[in-house]
Amino acid sequence: MPVLPRGSGRARSPGDPGKPLPLSKVEEEIGTLRQVLAAKERHCGELKRKLGLTPLDGLKQNLSKSWHDVQVSNAYVKTSEKLGEWNDKVTQSDLYLSASSTLEDWNEKLTQSEAYKKTQETLSQAGQKTSAALSNVGSVISRKLGDMRAHSISHSLSSYSIRHSISMPAMRNSATFKSFEDRVGTIKNRVVGSRENSTDGLHSPSGAGDKSPQDNAPF
Repeated sequence: MPVLPRGSGRARSPGDPGKPLPLSKVEEEIGTLRQVLAAKERHCGELKRKLGLTPLDGLKQNLSKSWHDVQVSNAYVKTSEKLGEWNDKVTQSDLYLSASSTLEDWNEKLTQSEAYKKTQETLSQAGQKTSAALSNVGSVISRKLGDMRAHSISHSLSSYSIRHSISMPAMRNSATFKSFEDRVGTIKNRVVGSRENSTDGLHSPSGAGDKSPQDNAPF
């Protein structure tokens, strides 16, 4: 492998440090290294797929490693120690203690004041009224929906009965219905007339005596 001596921008042969390598040789070695690196990356990707690792998992691992490196770094440790010392100094200072005590006194006085109690009661009553109003609105909406559904059903039934009552007279008055009725009446009259004629012939006394023996002879 070529050696790059310090202070020189040209590659030199390991056998002869004074003789630089030709540019084509250097470019060839660079191409070989790139091919080896690409093959290693492909092999690494195949191993990750076999292990079930996704790019997101790799990103999480890199972030976790970077954060761990930051936490164990000297700068982070020193900064954490400094911040801890400053926090201790601030919380132990007379100014901080006095301010904390004053805030606690103000909080106690505020919670015990009449204005605070009235405000709390007012808010509680307003919340109860709001809940009751919402409940009433829900009941009214449910009732309205039920009334609308019942009205729709009754309207459909009444419309059907009206259409039925209107359609029957119209159908009876139609030309087709009248023609059919006339035909049925004609057939009925013919059947009734034929029955009456048959009955008159059987009960007539002169009909049987007037017939000659030849008419009554068998075929």
